[in-house]
Amino acid sequence: MDGIMNEPYIKTEHLSYQYVGEEDGGHPVLRDVSLSVQRGEFVAVLGHNGSGKSTLAKLLNLILTPTSGMIFIDGKNITDENLSGEELLSIRKKMGMVFQNPDNQLVATIVEDDVAFGPENLGIPPEEIRQRVDRALKDVGMYEYATHEPHRLSGGQKQRVAIAGILAMHPECVIFDESTAMLDPIGRKEVMEAILRLREEKGMTVLMITHYMEEAVLADRIIVLNEGEILLDGTPGEVFEQEHILQACGLAVPQCTELIHRLREHGIELNGSCVFPEQCARMLAQSLK
Repeated sequence: MDGIMNEPYIKTEHLSYQYVGEEDGGHPVLRDVSLSVQRGEFVAVLGHNGSGKSTLAKLLNLILTPTSGMIFIDGKNITDENLSGEELLSIRKKMGMVFQNPDNQLVATIVEDDVAFGPENLGIPPEEIRQRVDRALKDVGMYEYATHEPHRLSGGQKQRVAIAGILAMHPECVIFDESTAMLDPIGRKEVMEAILRLREEKGMTVLMITHYMEEAVLADRIIVLNEGEILLDGTPGEVFEQEHILQACGLAVPQCTELIHRLREHGIELNGSCVFPEQCARMLAQSLK
């Protein structure tokens, strides 16, 4: 993608984390995880339940502190104990996070008040807050709902309002922690369209934790976590070619990719990788010539 710089926007070095007092005696949730995400990149993180996905998101967003290892955000070591409160606040402003349940992020009784909540806490002047709220609601296609009550909205609409609340704080990076998990297919589609449009228009760095393969294929890159370690890291085509590895850790591949794999097993020669239905159709049409 144009504009991606060589210096990673997010980088972890030998990152480990274990919860204290767990029944398993503090079994590490993340083990020696080293990864990087470029500025403006869209990276999807996959893994079965308990693989460490959400823990990674909370570490990157300073909600948790690593047991060991280092985290760099925009070149700044956020695990440095000597960081001042002002420096930590500056880093926090760069990172936004959208959680799984939108109801947990909606705090006001009117949509526009909810979106204004974050900027108000940052001390932004009222005139600028008004502009940010209007812009953020337009960005996610919810401007006409500005004076509505959030609890009367659909799940997809609520999640878009939650995203608007994050956008109004002008983050450079947004982490989506299974943000479409509680939505129906229409709601997931609405949220994904908003994410892709914002990433394209604003050049935001996006880290999306998901268990939906149709969302992961839209990313520039996929990182697969298994038992707290990085199992695979590559483009969607590269990762989903490793079907047997993914199946061994409880993950599926997109339906069109699985179709191509089954046809190859039956002796049909099909070249290239396939993660979208259109690619599948082209590959099948080519094989019939």
